Amino acid sequence: MCKVSVIVPVYNVEQYLRQALDSLAAQTLEDIEIVCVDDGSTDGSPEILKEYALKDERFRVISRENGGYGRAMNIGIDAARGGYIGILEPDDYAEPAMFETLYQYASEYDLDFVKSDFYRFRTDADGREELEYVPLDETGKGYGRVFCPAEELDVFRYKINTWTGIYRRAFLNENHIRHHESPGASFQDNGFFFQTFVHAKRGMIVDQAFYKNRRDNPNSSVKDKGKVYCMNIEYDFIRDRLMEDPETWNHFKYFYWWKKYDNYMFTYDRIDEKYKKEFLRRMSREFRWARTKNELSRDVFSDLEWKKIDSLIRSADGFGNALKSAKIVGFIKPFVPEWAKRLVFRVLSLRN
Repeated sequence: MCKVSVIVPVYNVEQYLRQALDSLAAQTLEDIEIVCVDDGSTDGSPEILKEYALKDERFRVISRENGGYGRAMNIGIDAARGGYIGILEPDDYAEPAMFETLYQYASEYDLDFVKSDFYRFRTDADGREELEYVPLDETGKGYGRVFCPAEELDVFRYKINTWTGIYRRAFLNENHIRHHESPGASFQDNGFFFQTFVHAKRGMIVDQAFYKNRRDNPNSSVKDKGKVYCMNIEYDFIRDRLMEDPETWNHFKYFYWWKKYDNYMFTYDRIDEKYKKEFLRRMSREFRWARTKNELSRDVFSDLEWKKIDSLIRSADGFGNALKSAKIVGFIKPFVPEWAKRLVFRVLSLRN
């Protein structure tokens, strides 16, 4: 038993792995274990993991055949012995005080989970980091207090990630919270986020940033323009989990569709141009179905989002043309007032 177990899912990341592991070895929290799950790496990652395990007894290495991110994460959680569980992606790294600080919050307030803000970073040609501070709560009102997500549904608007926080291991096990084991897929952090927020009674976010999230790894899922329907698959998984209890589904379904819309639009921007039209057509079918089932609530969407959804349902192709036109307008006039943007989008969507 230790205070915190940090899970590191590893697959062919030898270029970045030492920085990640060094950041864990330097943690100020001494009562910690690092569970590295090698998901069938074929590069030099296994040798690096073995090296760290030999020189530091806090490192444990589990080697498995390749089964995907979700499977690797679940193996790590099952093997963990800590009171709380953290996550470090192997191409990211953590500030030395991260897990000690989070554990202090978790212990003092008896939390199911606690999460912090984070940095996105790129490394320029001279080796210098370009940092962007990312708040979990853009309103700034949710920090430093205990909340129950089921009683404050607006917390579902917080940034989705799993790796800026720690989670009580007993809480995860009691509620059977695990990652979606979808081989070759991505974005399984969405399902883990939903499960923790649905079941938690005591959560907290803090306005401190310890985690450094890399954005210059060309192999990152965020940059894979060919992974088109991974987000759809993940939200099917989330829906299935929520619908295991009809009362739970009815309570959270409106924010499920808001989060789904937000992440589908992120996916649309990410994927290759040749897939965009068919993706919007599938998205249109899903949201049309949701409207017929009365699963969409006007109250959780902004005015512009609601107008976009209405346009999408009426015509996926027209919606896509309107998005392209609006993007051109936005490029030409980046400081157009919000009311003007809504008007332009409405006119363009009607024309198309």
